[in-house]
Amino acid sequence: MKRTVSFVTAAALALAVPAFASFSGKPEAPSAPSSSSGTSSATSTSPREEAEKTYAQAYEDVAGAKKDLADGKTKNADKKFKRALSGGERATSLDATYHEAWNLVGFCARKLGDYDKAFAAYEKCLNIKPDYAPAREYMGEAWLEKGDAQKAREQLTLLESYGDRAADDAKTLKTAIEAYESAHAPAAAASSTNGSGSK
Repeated sequence: MKRTVSFVTAAALALAVPAFASFSGKPEAPSAPSSSSGTSSATSTSPREEAEKTYAQAYEDVAGAKKDLADGKTKNADKKFKRALSGGERATSLDATYHEAWNLVGFCARKLGDYDKAFAAYEKCLNIKPDYAPAREYMGEAWLEKGDAQKAREQLTLLESYGDRAADDAKTLKTAIEAYESAHAPAAAASSTNGSGSK
């Protein structure tokens, strides 16, 4: 009896965790597994079901990494982001159409400083689901981290065009852009003053 309860609890957690794909603590509507009827046997799972289990574990690693970062434990966070990145890549290898997993790969790669991999993963996610707001918001943050506020604003414009369903992501990115521009305004002003004074 105890083993049955554990299995049911584990299965419920594995299916519930992918519902929080944006990593911001804001739940999203879970996407129904494409080939799952909800009563799969323990010995035979589809690639999508296996990808969802892998994604669920990777998502837990991301949550742990974010907590470690908040607690100042950078090395532990990096280990968890690496493990989550590996899990996300495994999920996308099992189901290349799993846009949430591509978003997770982009998020983890960005947190680990691999912007080429992050941008490639966000692009794959958005090729599958062009209006996936979390990926647009994260891509905007990545552009800010790379010093390109204009490209971040392009992502914001797209988010704003999605209306209410992307309002939270648009607000988050807008706040980040404003903070970035505020922090970099003195340097830009000094640069333009120096440039005009040297003519």
